[in-house]
Amino acid sequence: MASPAALISVSEYLNTSYRPDCDYIDGQVLERNLGETPHAGLQGYLAAILYNNRRLWSLRAYPEQRVQVSPTRFRIPDICAMRPGDPPGPILRTAPLLCIEIYSPRDTARTMQDRIDDYLTLGVPNIWLIDPARRLAWTADASGQHPLTTQAFTIPSTPIRIDLADLWAELDDIAAGR
Repeated sequence: MASPAALISVSEYLNTSYRPDCDYIDGQVLERNLGETPHAGLQGYLAAILYNNRRLWSLRAYPEQRVQVSPTRFRIPDICAMRPGDPPGPILRTAPLLCIEIYSPRDTARTMQDRIDDYLTLGVPNIWLIDPARRLAWTADASGQHPLTTQAFTIPSTPIRIDLADLWAELDDIAAGR
């Protein structure tokens, strides 16, 4: 039986480099499930779309950025997007406009729901979830996870739109090595 992980302080977490970076949950450093090629490819693709449209969509996108969701909890979303004018800093402490999580093979419904709950507690208004293995997409809010019923991720009252057909085509290119 594995012994429980030793608890560390927020200060120790913030002053330690982790490669890759880890979540910090109430004194425990938790390794994130790292993605394989489909995960990494989609993460790069989405970050590029958000970056290339940053002025038109009035946002700043950050892959794997530390977000403090409560005094003793830090999450690292696959991608988050902030509005211009949101307070900058090495750690985001203001709710991002958007958090995107891309499922990795070892992610579980429970661990993903814990992440969603933390984003909701902080006040993140838009949470997108993508499962590249099953080619499924959801949004999440306080009432639960909702299968995407349109053919695109959007954010109401903004021009932000990412078509699912383009995401799945990117996965096809990744699988084909293009």
